[in-house]
Amino acid sequence: MEAIRIAILDMYNNAPNEGMRCIRQLLARGAHENGVAFAVDTYNVRAENALPGLDYDIYISSGGPGSPLESGEAWEPRYFAFIDSLLAYNQTQEHKKHLLLICHSFQLMSRHLGLGEVSRRKSTSFGVLPVHLTSAGLTEPVLQGLPEPFYIVDSRDYQLTNLDMDRLEELGAEVVCLEKERPHVPLARAIMAIRFTPEVFGSQFHPEADGEGMLRYMLTDERKQQVITTYGEAKYEEMVHLLANPDTIERTESVIVPTFLRRAVAQLGVLTAA
Repeated sequence: MEAIRIAILDMYNNAPNEGMRCIRQLLARGAHENGVAFAVDTYNVRAENALPGLDYDIYISSGGPGSPLESGEAWEPRYFAFIDSLLAYNQTQEHKKHLLLICHSFQLMSRHLGLGEVSRRKSTSFGVLPVHLTSAGLTEPVLQGLPEPFYIVDSRDYQLTNLDMDRLEELGAEVVCLEKERPHVPLARAIMAIRFTPEVFGSQFHPEADGEGMLRYMLTDERKQQVITTYGEAKYEEMVHLLANPDTIERTESVIVPTFLRRAVAQLGVLTAA
């Protein structure tokens, strides 16, 4: 079997981040676990207006800073044209393209497809938080092996709410995760993950987050002071405690992206062998 070609769409706009390290780490692990070679290229979408063509097998579009609302920047129409071309390709071709959308990319996709309201939150959602599986989530392949609820790394100022159910049904998309219930807060629950198509999955959270690496990062003096100053000492201590628990972020990291890659490789392998 030839090397599987993978494109990372880097949406961080040159901002310092842990996401790209985590994505590359999971790809290296995935190649080893699946016994295949991954040929990986990275496209700096927002900072360099760089986008891949349709000559890759798997695409991962990262999280990133800033607003997912219309920017007027040159990369945006090109990014959505790429998304549209991938979706159109999958509707007519046997050899499907697989796409994983993370956080900022998930918000962009949801807005582009008109699935609901993408808006700024009243306050930042930040921390290690539980999310809940929907009935569709209980049977979603990339979430198999996760408990209900399961824990995720959340870091967002924006959210998807107020779904257009008709549009969702028209596209055949399914909501698979919701944010935690907040009975005392009179606000809509945010959508945390969607199965857009059989080949396209997206999450509002960071499934690539590395529990051990995140803990190491949170224990640095600079990050500790930053979190305590912004969110308080109790929030910091809660995050450190949850990150140290192997059944939270480490478990989520070990399931979602590896399963996405394993399923994509299996489908590509069948086609290559045929």
